[in-house]
Amino acid sequence: MTETELIEMARAYVALSNAHQLELVLALFAEDATYYSAYVGSFDGKAAIATMVEAFYHLYPDVYWQVQSYQYAGNDAVIFDFVRQATDSENGEFVEAAGREVVIFADTGLISRVEVYRPE
Repeated sequence: MTETELIEMARAYVALSNAHQLELVLALFAEDATYYSAYVGSFDGKAAIATMVEAFYHLYPDVYWQVQSYQYAGNDAVIFDFVRQATDSENGEFVEAAGREVVIFADTGLISRVEVYRPE
């Protein structure tokens, strides 16, 4: 895939996440994908990622990521900084967090790894 196509795939991943289209979001992941987040931990395999995503959206039913720009980082990776906003369903409190996300794509065009870091 070209740099532009990879950036557009990352943009679609965020757009589907913001639209809460979890089935379509998960369809973007390879079966053996891995997910690391400084916020929620590490997950190996699409099934484990799906379980985490479903729990996350249950806890934050109105979650939304704001992204200003996407950058191709080489080696089929796209990086973007985000601000995530949501309401915690357990206590009704507004939650905001910032970070940097790296989305790495396999040759198939599916996501092979996601890495989420807190700001430094």
